[in-house]
Amino acid sequence: MILRWRQALEGEGGVAEAVVPQVAAVEAPLEAELEAELDLEGAELEEVDVHIQENLEDALVQEALQTGVDLRQYSRQVELELQEVERASIQDYIRESENIAELHNQISACDTILERMEQMLGSFQSSLSSLSWEIRALQGQAGAMNLRLRNRREVRQRLGGLLDELLVPPNMVSVILEAPVTAPEFLEQLRELHGKIEAVKEQAFRDTLACADVQHVLDRLRIKAVTKIREFVLQKIYSFRKPMTNYQIPQNSLLKYRFFYEFLLGHERRAAQELRDHYVATMSRVHLSYFRSYSARLMKVQYEEVAEKDDLMGVEDTARKGFFSKPSLRSRNTVFTLGARGAIIGPGQLEAPIIVPHAAQKGDLRYPFESLFRSQHFALLDTSCREFAFLTDFFLVAGAAAQELFDAVMGKTLAMFQKHMESFVSDCYDAIAVFLCIHLVLRFRGIMAKRNVPAVDGYWEALLELLWPRFEHILELHIQSVQSTDPQRLGGLDTRPHYITRRYAEFSSAIVSINQTLPSERSDALLARLQLEVENLVLRAAAEFPSRREQLVFLINNYDMMLGVLMERAVEESKEVEAFQQLLSARTQEFVEELLAPPFGGLVAFVREAEALLERGESDRLRGHEARVTQLIRGFSASWKGAVEALSQDVMRSFSNFRIGTGIIQAALTQLIQVYHRFQKILEQPPLRALPARADLINIHHLMVELKKHKPNF
Repeated sequence: MILRWRQALEGEGGVAEAVVPQVAAVEAPLEAELEAELDLEGAELEEVDVHIQENLEDALVQEALQTGVDLRQYSRQVELELQEVERASIQDYIRESENIAELHNQISACDTILERMEQMLGSFQSSLSSLSWEIRALQGQAGAMNLRLRNRREVRQRLGGLLDELLVPPNMVSVILEAPVTAPEFLEQLRELHGKIEAVKEQAFRDTLACADVQHVLDRLRIKAVTKIREFVLQKIYSFRKPMTNYQIPQNSLLKYRFFYEFLLGHERRAAQELRDHYVATMSRVHLSYFRSYSARLMKVQYEEVAEKDDLMGVEDTARKGFFSKPSLRSRNTVFTLGARGAIIGPGQLEAPIIVPHAAQKGDLRYPFESLFRSQHFALLDTSCREFAFLTDFFLVAGAAAQELFDAVMGKTLAMFQKHMESFVSDCYDAIAVFLCIHLVLRFRGIMAKRNVPAVDGYWEALLELLWPRFEHILELHIQSVQSTDPQRLGGLDTRPHYITRRYAEFSSAIVSINQTLPSERSDALLARLQLEVENLVLRAAAEFPSRREQLVFLINNYDMMLGVLMERAVEESKEVEAFQQLLSARTQEFVEELLAPPFGGLVAFVREAEALLERGESDRLRGHEARVTQLIRGFSASWKGAVEALSQDVMRSFSNFRIGTGIIQAALTQLIQVYHRFQKILEQPPLRALPARADLINIHHLMVELKKHKPNF
């Protein structure tokens, strides 16, 4: 701009000279301002350069630059075109002026219409405001009406329920007064009466005046219902007293009307207590009479021959009682034998039907005491379970109250049973019967636990406290009898199994087999003591024989017999079986050595001496035994067949059990082969290798073949 002014002033000539001072005065601040603007716009130069670069890339600008158009001429041309467009625009506006005026009028009319619309909407808005207020007022009125309606419905419902509870319908009155108590409608109306009486009691606490209007009616109905129920229940209870009555039938009948007692308990407790006392007194006498009679008749079918105090394990069969004493058992061994008695605790007989005494007497049947005990107590178990279930269901008791009521009903019967058991146990010497009774009690207690009836637990415990000491006492008597037995008083002893050891084997196997399912440490400890005493008795009896060989035969026969009985009738893994197996094995080995000593003792002794010398490294000392070795070789070759034959016959005569005899023969022949084989190895040593008598040695394989001919076969 300054440059253009300066050029214009220079073109004017003299005029420029006149205004130079003024221009200079104006130029200085302008230049300063320009420099400031340049400084401020310095930061934007880069942005301007970017815009310039973009404009230069424009297609129109590129075309102008390429054709070399003068920009000032092009600018004047553009201005002329703009002026022409402006003039044309003015002409168009003049031509359309009428239309524009008409459009203006239309817009004015629209403004007028819109103004009237605005006024109408304003009035409509004010109308809506008043209408919304009316709606809110109506809503308030509707809410109040709904509240009153809800309150009236609630009052109607409560009042209707109260009226239903307090109103006594004529049908109820007629049924309670006239219908029999066994009729279904009587029970139904009784429940309704119970509900109304409870409702009146509840409303009376709230001071409801209407209760007084129906109280006397309900009282009369209650008294009538109580009277009829009392007469009905007493009649059922009295029916229990009739002889030969199956009391389970009236009990089941009463359970159908268990609500009767609940009604009495809630509205006439004295009548309820009276019925309960009548039932307890009646059923206590009924159960006591039944079980007393049943036990008395049952004991008549017991075996006449029972174990007595002299029927002990160590008592001699030759012992005699006094002149006036009763005859003893025909065979004392039956006291120690289990036989089929153990089946009483099996699943097949444990819960079998009870014994019918008169049927058993007609069939001339007799039973051991444990069978009678099972029959008695299974009947007691079944009766107790049913009685306990009835008491808890009909009389509405549980826990300690149920136990107390059950004791009142069954207490005398249980006391009678306990007294009967005390009488039996005090004079019982049959340990197997007592032990079976113990296991019966344990199983019956488990059955009642499964049925969830704990009422008789105290009685079971009392029985166990009675039976266990007696069982231990009887075993102590057996132990003392074995301990005090004098072998010299046992009569003529022979090498066969003794009857006392057989008694022990039978008795021990019986206790072990019974004890398998429910093992007891108390019985195991007593059996261990009894076993020790029997082993000592066997050793004392064996000492009565003059020769060691007879002693060993006696010991082997008794150990084998006891082991066989225990393995046959008890578990093979028991402690008793293991102990006797060890004793039998040790005595058998000793007997084999004793058996080989007469015919082959010199050979055995030389083999042992020579092996001892070889172990010490003194093989040269064998040179002095040539004559002895020669004699042993020739003696064995000449006599071994006869010695083996005599050995086999002697063993088979000494042992009654063919199995143990064959086992001993086999062990002896095996040991003989081993000794002879060791003898041949000794002869291979340098001091004896050149001995001429070696030619008479028997080939070991030939010897084994020949000895197999003497092996007994089953």
